[in-house]
Amino acid sequence: MAKEWILNSAMNRFQLNFKRNVGPTSESIRKCSPKNLKEWQDYYFTNVKTEEQIIELGKKLYIKITEVIQSEVAEVTEQDCIDYLMQLVIDRTFDGYMTEIHTIYGQLQKMISVPIQPAPDEWDRLFNVDFFIQIRGKYIGLQIKPVNSGIQLPEIFKEYNLQADTHQKFTEVFGGKVFYLFSEKIGDRKEIKNKEVIDEIIKEIERLNNI
Repeated sequence: MAKEWILNSAMNRFQLNFKRNVGPTSESIRKCSPKNLKEWQDYYFTNVKTEEQIIELGKKLYIKITEVIQSEVAEVTEQDCIDYLMQLVIDRTFDGYMTEIHTIYGQLQKMISVPIQPAPDEWDRLFNVDFFIQIRGKYIGLQIKPVNSGIQLPEIFKEYNLQADTHQKFTEVFGGKVFYLFSEKIGDRKEIKNKEVIDEIIKEIERLNNI
């Protein structure tokens, strides 16, 4: 299994399985419509690439693994591995998280046409809010939570209940409610999962404007 992973990774990296090297395999097998493996093999070596060409690609793959990759592996130090793991779980995770949060609050800001600002660190600690909206000297709190296809929702609802007291204190101090926005990946972009909260935020903005 490990050997197959190495072969597959090297082949993809050096593009030896690209059409220019192995030919249009998917199109070719449909044209062939083989009834068995031997029929496909004969067709491929006759009409797509020769057996000698595939053997040469195999030899090239061996050179890439035993010379290029092996040389690169020999240069990897223990500290390289430690640094990589640190960047992966700390730096990149944080960067991705912040990008997602800013994407969501950017979407919300367009929908409500009211400026949204990052909450001070003190508010984050005391009231569990990430952003706020200022309306006539009052403040609405926002907390953004990424979710993965519903997997994290039970934990988030549990957290929401635990934070209810701090959100109530925010309302008592600043006059506005605190709203949760759940962020979900839809295709290649992040979107607000609980879109119904947008109407609730708009109503709260109207309420504060009319006080």
